[in-house]
Amino acid sequence: MPFEFKPTYLLLEDGRRFDGTSLGTIGVALGEVVFNTAMTGYQEVLTDPSYTGQLVTMTYPLIGNYGVNDEDRESEVPAVAGFIVREAARLPSSWRSQGSLQAYLTDHGVVGIQGIDTRALTLHLRECGAMRGGIAPADVSQAELMERILAHPKMEGSDLACGVSTNRRYEVPAEGEERFHVVAYDFGVKAHSPRLLAERGCRVTVVPASTSLDEIRKMAPDGIFISNGPGDPAAVGEAIRAIRELAEEGTPIFGICLGHQLIARAFGAETYKLPFGHHGANHPVRFLDGDRVEITSQNHGFAVRGGETPEDGIPGAPRLRVTHLNLYDGTVEGVEHLDLPVFSVQYHPESAPGPHDSRYLFDRFLTLLEARTAGAGSA
Repeated sequence: MPFEFKPTYLLLEDGRRFDGTSLGTIGVALGEVVFNTAMTGYQEVLTDPSYTGQLVTMTYPLIGNYGVNDEDRESEVPAVAGFIVREAARLPSSWRSQGSLQAYLTDHGVVGIQGIDTRALTLHLRECGAMRGGIAPADVSQAELMERILAHPKMEGSDLACGVSTNRRYEVPAEGEERFHVVAYDFGVKAHSPRLLAERGCRVTVVPASTSLDEIRKMAPDGIFISNGPGDPAAVGEAIRAIRELAEEGTPIFGICLGHQLIARAFGAETYKLPFGHHGANHPVRFLDGDRVEITSQNHGFAVRGGETPEDGIPGAPRLRVTHLNLYDGTVEGVEHLDLPVFSVQYHPESAPGPHDSRYLFDRFLTLLEARTAGAGSA
């Protein structure tokens, strides 16, 4: 199947322009421009709901060399608003490949651009911060595109999680003997997270982000998983009360990414927008309790506001303790409650894409479920 490659450009809201050629569908795409430093895992990036509303730049210069397949998807269809690469491989080479990146983007209507200086773009975003932008064919005037970019909503204050959440409840059955029942709030959940819980004997009921506290109680779960997701955590209010009340009832809760931010906010913490966010599969995080460093997969534009040092705790949330720190910028990467069975991390321990250093966190969640079950049995 022949593809048409048209002159295309990327325009940032500060006026910086990058010219290249089309990749995927030819059209206009608007969103927040961010960069991802992963060398592999581009299909997981494309299908990660946390990238909703964003034009994702891959810093690795050659993308698409091993093609795409049905197994590496984190959701059924791509979630990114647009895709930006230096060079897209024309001929993928892998025994797992079921198609090319170009065909995949075209089939799913994703607008992209290739052939631009992604190094220069990344350095610009690092200096000036993530900002709104647009991808458009060269025959769209720069004035017209800039008008559309400036009218596009900013990420701050945007509740995107509810828009990507499932609209119906569904179950992922436990593998082997069922040991526990976990309810997973879907704010943009990646397929790998319920899968890892299922591998550990959990039947996982994935529920819409708008599911009420009373509905959760009726399901009588052994534990709650709060998923990743896009947008501003300050704009997501429905789950805050449920997190707090279920935790106070003794229900173990584990959150990642947006779920981490929502758990922190449920106990009084503040969140804020990072200059250009953390996006990649190579972020070093120090686990304070184990005094070791994990290489982690990350994708977030907001963070939990911490104190001057880990010992200072979390301002506004005196019962939360810092457990993990980002070694790039010192931001809070993990917390746990001092009295309740609640903990969370800012990164993606399901490692899709990324290293497997942090999968122990799912085992830690299982330990909390076991303790609760044992306590209920002896009561």
